[in-house]
Amino acid sequence: MSRIGKKAISLPKDVKIEFKDRQVSVEGPKGKLSRILSDRITLEVKDNQVFLRRAVDTKLDRILHGLSRALVANMIKGVSEGYSKELEIIGVGFKAQVQGNSLNMQLGFSHPVNFPIPEGIKIETPKPTQIAIRGVDKEKVGEVASEIRMIFPPEPYKGKGIRFVGEYVKKKVGKAQAATAAK
Repeated sequence: MSRIGKKAISLPKDVKIEFKDRQVSVEGPKGKLSRILSDRITLEVKDNQVFLRRAVDTKLDRILHGLSRALVANMIKGVSEGYSKELEIIGVGFKAQVQGNSLNMQLGFSHPVNFPIPEGIKIETPKPTQIAIRGVDKEKVGEVASEIRMIFPPEPYKGKGIRFVGEYVKKKVGKAQAATAAK
């Protein structure tokens, strides 16, 4: 039996969940999410606990059982607490600011980079070199953060670029320093 799939998900008191025709809908104080589950998985709510069950014990069903449980747990956490990712910008003159419905970034290119903010995502810039991404859908928050990071990923020589807060970028020794160290 799937160790993750057999765990019950506790349902906060301000979150409502519905399961109808393979579709799970979760509504809470932060928003509403819905997802279609596999027809091999069933969901039942009992005593503020959510249980996911599978009909057969094949390898595919065990995989789908754990996956479905994790997805439903992420949905419940998203509508009750929300998710956030933070990015930091390293580089002289590099900065970002939110203008209307887009994130405007100065990253050393010959032009400013405008990133349109997707629906369901909130982007804030507490400092010109920090970007905070918030939302109820864990997948969407992570994907938006990754797309912003890929505009200028951190480079290994000077460390300039956009990185996640706390991300370690291993720096390489440059050509000139490597030649003097070899002597």
